[in-house]
Amino acid sequence: MSDDQYLFTSESVAEGHPDKVADQISDRILDQLIKVDSNVRAGIETMVTSNLVVLSGETSLQRFNELINIEDIVRKCIKDIGYDQENFHWQKVEILNRIHGQSPDIAQGVDMKGNKDLGAGDQGIMFGYATDETENYMPASLHYANKILLKISELRKSGELDGLGPDAKSQITLSYKNGYPINAKKILVSNQHSENIDTTNVRDIIRDVVVSSLPKNWMCAEDDFLVNPTGKFVIGGPDGDAGLTGRKIIVDTYGGAAPHGGGAFSGKDPTKVDRSAAYMARYIAKNIVHAKISKKCLIQISYAIGLSYPLSFYIQLDRDSKIEKSKLINTIHKLIDLSPRGILKYLELNKPIYTKTSCYGHFGRSPDSDGCFSWEKLDLSKKLIAELY
Repeated sequence: MSDDQYLFTSESVAEGHPDKVADQISDRILDQLIKVDSNVRAGIETMVTSNLVVLSGETSLQRFNELINIEDIVRKCIKDIGYDQENFHWQKVEILNRIHGQSPDIAQGVDMKGNKDLGAGDQGIMFGYATDETENYMPASLHYANKILLKISELRKSGELDGLGPDAKSQITLSYKNGYPINAKKILVSNQHSENIDTTNVRDIIRDVVVSSLPKNWMCAEDDFLVNPTGKFVIGGPDGDAGLTGRKIIVDTYGGAAPHGGGAFSGKDPTKVDRSAAYMARYIAKNIVHAKISKKCLIQISYAIGLSYPLSFYIQLDRDSKIEKSKLINTIHKLIDLSPRGILKYLELNKPIYTKTSCYGHFGRSPDSDGCFSWEKLDLSKKLIAELY
């Protein structure tokens, strides 16, 4: 295969995947805490296994167990996903709540006091990425892997796909030529199903969804289309495998097409730059590509716990970009305050908007009227053009 032709693969997981169950519970609890106190500090961690949910982490909200009904939040989340199985049932599951108050050592570094500005909630490096290979400026392999599972979920919940369970994974290998995808080379979908459904029927059901999710004539050869390759997938979800918050960071971001700093998102309030700075980095990268400054863009921002401004800001453009990078960086710093407080204000992140982000990707989604996915807006592109040209 020549240098201008290659294969690239991304995977996705459905809302019923054990790790995604944990992410959704963590973000639902976070949203309820934010509803009580928009300036709350929280880091909620969840572990799920057979009929057991373990909650840990911390929050700055006093008497949080009295102000929000954590057990109801957990049970409703599991019910909404669709788990009413014998060994993971929204009514039967045991819930161990070990969430506690925030460490004062962390609080003193983050909180605004006297002349001190809001500090970053942790050290770390955050990346943002965008590419013009899809309309939503996401890597195509991840975009279609997500799209397939989201469509299966919608059809399952509507009753049109009877016999399929909530746990599912997809993996797509695309053929690229001259930097852009041209078709699917291999497609893998594993979807939990009931005991009495014919496995051949599962394959036919999944094939119809896959074909309708891909561009015309992109479907791979039949021998390269794999459905439940182990032959049977009845036991799934947290009963089949334990799940933890924050274990699907590549699924959550760019499907391996861009670096990841290592920090997870779900359960973390937006003072934690693992989340908010990653959202801002995506916002900047997406607007740069939308403004046609570059066909692809990678942003890196680094922070130190307790400090209010980034330690570094890096930008990578494609080789054909004609813009002077130093001028672009200076323009970004002129237009956007990259301190934690500046990011919170600019993207309006102190809202209960995080439940929707906890499955099918934090990026490549449409901005909502409630403020969710504000980092997907394209309003910066015109300002960049006005400043640079």
